[in-house]
Amino acid sequence: MKRMWNWLAPAAVLAMLAAGCTTTVEYGDPTSGKAVDTGFGSADLQKIAAKMVDSLLADEILAEISSAGPPLLIVDKVKNKTMQHIDTESITDSIRTRLIKSRMFSFQDRTTEAALQEELAYQQAAAKDPIAAGQQDAPRYMLTANLSEIEQREGRIKDVYYKFTMNLRDLKSGRLIWAEEEEIRKIKTKAVIGG
Repeated sequence: MKRMWNWLAPAAVLAMLAAGCTTTVEYGDPTSGKAVDTGFGSADLQKIAAKMVDSLLADEILAEISSAGPPLLIVDKVKNKTMQHIDTESITDSIRTRLIKSRMFSFQDRTTEAALQEELAYQQAAAKDPIAAGQQDAPRYMLTANLSEIEQREGRIKDVYYKFTMNLRDLKSGRLIWAEEEEIRKIKTKAVIGG
């Protein structure tokens, strides 16, 4: 009996250690506000895209520029001015998608220009009724955005501040006709032991 305990106890401890070291994968809520670290995450992306678009759609400037119908808009890719690799194309897509769903604008997509040029070249060479190059409508408005970051560290504390700025420019006059900012601040304190 004693010999059985000699190998059973270490085997049980080993089994518990192995179970504690296994990797688990689970689905999470993409809109969850839980911060895992100080990096720019999916919850931040969702929050910023929603707030910025809602602000634009609620602004009185929209009534002015859409009086003759949905204005033609081009959404420029969000500029990443942070120290992190952030998929700004994903943020741009979220903003554009939310604006398209509002039905308040009509759009041109600058991110697919290469594919558009390729298709027009193909049509010129082979199509029965090709679309003439240069016949697309010119956008009247351009939406631009920047994501910037300031990081500070002191001892065990890391403080990261993000600022997302969005501007709507009238391409005919060159004027900025709308602007908005959204700020996110994340603070991380390292544990005294094990951090």
